[in-house]
Amino acid sequence: MKTAVAALGSGYVAAGCERLLVVPGPVDRITETEHGDVVQVRAPRVGGGYRLIVEPWRVIDVLERYAPTSVELSDKLTLLPVARWARRRGVGSVLFSHERLDDMLALRIGRETTSKVSIAMLNRILVRSFDTVVVTSRYAQQEFQAVADAAGCPMVRVPLGVDLDTFRPHPTAADARLIRLTHVGRLSREKSPHLAVETAVELHRRGVPVRLDVYGEGPHLDELRVIAEGAPVVFHGFVAGREDLSRRISAADVALSVCPGETFGLAVLEALACGTPVVTADRGGARELVDATSGAWANAHPAALADAVLEVATRPVAARRRAARLRAEQFPWQTTVDRMLEVHAAVTDDVESGLVTVESGLSVS
Repeated sequence: MKTAVAALGSGYVAAGCERLLVVPGPVDRITETEHGDVVQVRAPRVGGGYRLIVEPWRVIDVLERYAPTSVELSDKLTLLPVARWARRRGVGSVLFSHERLDDMLALRIGRETTSKVSIAMLNRILVRSFDTVVVTSRYAQQEFQAVADAAGCPMVRVPLGVDLDTFRPHPTAADARLIRLTHVGRLSREKSPHLAVETAVELHRRGVPVRLDVYGEGPHLDELRVIAEGAPVVFHGFVAGREDLSRRISAADVALSVCPGETFGLAVLEALACGTPVVTADRGGARELVDATSGAWANAHPAALADAVLEVATRPVAARRRAARLRAEQFPWQTTVDRMLEVHAAVTDDVESGLVTVESGLSVS
């Protein structure tokens, strides 16, 4: 989500909007940036390295000072009072829904959640509290569509974008003797890194010459090391330089982005932009990004995903890399920014005076 927030923020400012970003952090702090002020409000850790704003009045105090014309919230759990504040003040409110709570919780605890009734109730409250709900995929839209229609709350699907300049194909030497796989993402259960590693292990078990390079860090690294024991899986940790990461992704033959509960999948687009085809699960938002030329999909099971990897690896190298890049080029960030500006204009009465958007909620720190 940090990538999306940064890309949208720079786009808003480039369009002439005044923009404010509110994020949780260890201490209260205000930082001036070229893309607007960033207000960090003190918030506790809630597990897995995440921080969550649990005192919404801190956000409301910030908004009272800055007087925005619209607010954009990315937290469903604790910031409902901010949406109510916006309604009382006549400020447009947009919920940017970047996860499905039902599937996210099921993935995090490792089994189907028993709280679906509570989640459905929360969603009914949300669509009655915000002026518009934005989702990034048809899969994400399924969570809200019925309750949004019943409440008369507009729902807009806005796919995210990718930095096509940074993430691009790089010259790489193909090795016909080895299938090079890559996985990029947070090593936390709700992102399904276990399934990616298990897929590589399955290929290794079959005697397929394979190597999986994993880029990212998170609370379940030790579990993943155990799963990968004896298989050619290398954990590189977090890669800070986006240019460096682009080169590493481009060097792979296939990227694994297999989370069945992903509502979009920026890692999918970044891999495709690097000319690396993607194998993903056959459900979830990531599946909507991959077409028959740019990768493949299969049931979220190591054996099925291993079969998909082998099929993609048999395609002519130049053709599959070209198809991957062409697919990514359908998702420039500017299109996302333009759509979101339309959303803010629709919930704001006086758009000509310029708008201030506020994004706040959950972050990793």
